[in-house]
Amino acid sequence: MRAATTLSVVVLASAGIGHAVVTSLDAGIARIDAFKDMKNRPRAGHGMNVLLVGTDGRDKISERERREFRLGGQPCHCTDTMMIVHISEDRERATVVSLPRDSYAETPAHVDINSGQRHGPHPLKLNAAYAEGGPQLTIRTVEDMTHVKIDHYLEVDFTSFMRTVDVLGGVRVCTPTPLKDSYTGLDLAPGTYTLNGGQALQYVRARHVDGASDLGRMKRQQRFLAALIGKTTSSGVLLNPMKFRDVTRAVLGSVRADAGFGTDELLDLGRAMRNFSPSSSEFTTVPIGQLNFPVKGIGSTLKWDPAGAGHLFESLREDKPLTADRPHRGPLATPVEVDPAQIKVLVANGTATAGLAKRVDAALAAAGFATTRRPVTAPAHVPRTVISYDPRWDRSARSLAAALPGSELRAAPGQGPLLKVTAGPDFKQVHKIRFEDPGRPDQTVVRGNEVTCTGTA
Repeated sequence: MRAATTLSVVVLASAGIGHAVVTSLDAGIARIDAFKDMKNRPRAGHGMNVLLVGTDGRDKISERERREFRLGGQPCHCTDTMMIVHISEDRERATVVSLPRDSYAETPAHVDINSGQRHGPHPLKLNAAYAEGGPQLTIRTVEDMTHVKIDHYLEVDFTSFMRTVDVLGGVRVCTPTPLKDSYTGLDLAPGTYTLNGGQALQYVRARHVDGASDLGRMKRQQRFLAALIGKTTSSGVLLNPMKFRDVTRAVLGSVRADAGFGTDELLDLGRAMRNFSPSSSEFTTVPIGQLNFPVKGIGSTLKWDPAGAGHLFESLREDKPLTADRPHRGPLATPVEVDPAQIKVLVANGTATAGLAKRVDAALAAAGFATTRRPVTAPAHVPRTVISYDPRWDRSARSLAAALPGSELRAAPGQGPLLKVTAGPDFKQVHKIRFEDPGRPDQTVVRGNEVTCTGTA
């Protein structure tokens, strides 16, 4: 999640604003000898691979922010989020692969940075490698699992994430479903929002809004990162040296990077990535073969799918886009909370247009809804489409409303599980929707422009 901030540094530097500004950025980054004495590493591929990690450091956060954004717990000194960002050799594409924090991993032999004790290879959750061996062990473990050579290491924490979002003036996100998480304090009704730094942190940290836990959180992180790229590249920040300076100053206090990621690398990216946009990015999560894979002494983990993960990381090594076989398209179908096949719908014609109810019924059925296939005539005309529903089936009503944008939701206590659509003169077509089962990992690859908000706020 905080890795989004670090990627924004790369994108910001891509403006080619000038050597002096980028040199000041380089001078302010804390350095880590992340690749010291590393041997037997994977063969280098094409393009550049950056390991972005977000830690839960919160030392510079004020007491007010701790209370307001639920940041009062003790940090675990582990990697809360981890992503591989592959920048293509032609510098025209970025592929972001999220690595779940609870992934089953086997760490190579190493010396524990806390006790000084030497450990042999042993299993653990991927995010625990940082606590045992810091950035070096994290990189070695990721390289062993992916066979992808990591070229650079970048690390950010809570503070830099919040400050960067604030100095950008907030980042716009949208949700078709309610997002409520008592752990982080996130509470968003369906709609579009411009989140400030603290609210954005709640958004990308939330793990308890549905049954998808960390996998659902990673999808929200990817959407937020795409939105952040869009805000950064469209707001004039890249072409305004003063604004650029303000953003970089907000980030620098908490960023750590390997010694080799310096001015020359940033300027090289800058010359090549001036036309970067959300559509230039693609996002995915490493394919999961088994959820809740039990490991003695560790607990429940996520085990990667060997074939799917192997194919994914081979594409990174060979610098191949993951969406090459798919034409560019706009936003994806709207995700909904309830499977349309489980939503029973009766359609009524609320206009003088003959056959409208039959047309709406057929369109909803084609979208997967369980319509009665027996449309009726409403007792009175309506100025716009109305969805009548029993409040006990409000999740089903919201899912149906996503397919009929602009319709009015009207509570009808006691109506039961059957939802009623009274079609109005505003009906044009049924909007595409998709049901995302929180119990099953989503293995799709999306472009940045497919998961950002459309229309006006």
